[in-house]
Amino acid sequence: MATEDSTEDRAVTASTEGAEAEPLAAQALRTYPIAPGVALNVRSGPGTHYPVVRTIPAGSSVPIRCQCPGESVTGPYGTSKIWDNIANAQFVADAYIYTGSDGYVAPKCS
Repeated sequence: MATEDSTEDRAVTASTEGAEAEPLAAQALRTYPIAPGVALNVRSGPGTHYPVVRTIPAGSSVPIRCQCPGESVTGPYGTSKIWDNIANAQFVADAYIYTGSDGYVAPKCS
């Protein structure tokens, strides 16, 4: 089941008198909630054999920068080989993130 986001993410600019407009923020990333009651391990790569670099507390949401295939994981939202990149060298199993889709919701990581 896919959902559409009707809000477009945009870079925000501001102008000052006598100066060119400068970007205030990079493109905003949509955030997605972690499964209820789950403190989620963040790993350095797309699989459970990668080291845990931190843990995200229950009730949090995460941005998804890009997604890539990796180890198959079963979680509250099914079984998936998709891993979500939430920051530089930080990945979480998509099966623990509510995206509203069984597929990719962000660009594939390069």
